[in-house]
Amino acid sequence: MFTTKQYRAKSNELGELSKEATDPGQIRKYQDSSDSFGSLADNEAWLADNFDKTLQRSGEKLSNHIALAAEEEHVLRCLGAAVIMQWNTIPTKLQRELFDTAGSLGELLDTAELRGQIARFLHKHKDDEPGASN
Repeated sequence: MFTTKQYRAKSNELGELSKEATDPGQIRKYQDSSDSFGSLADNEAWLADNFDKTLQRSGEKLSNHIALAAEEEHVLRCLGAAVIMQWNTIPTKLQRELFDTAGSLGELLDTAELRGQIARFLHKHKDDEPGASN
């Protein structure tokens, strides 16, 4: 990444080249490039002067993101537990749909492994939920 000083130097260099060039197309190209580097220098200077005004504090933003992710994970765990607790009362067709959907949420190459894990989990806990037929 260039600094303001480096952008200004490049802008000046291209400005000098435009003065030395004889081909009108080349002159225009050097002038446009010089203007672009001049704008980049201005932008870098503005960002440096206003840095504290343009960025949120990363710690605050990160902690908000972590809190939201933790809240969503908690909600998903509660929903998942509720489904498992009622698994035996859910119609078989819906059980299959839930199983297929859950089994397809993993990585494509790990789908069979994930389906196996889900099946083993359901089999292991089939009699643990309320409403289980014993």
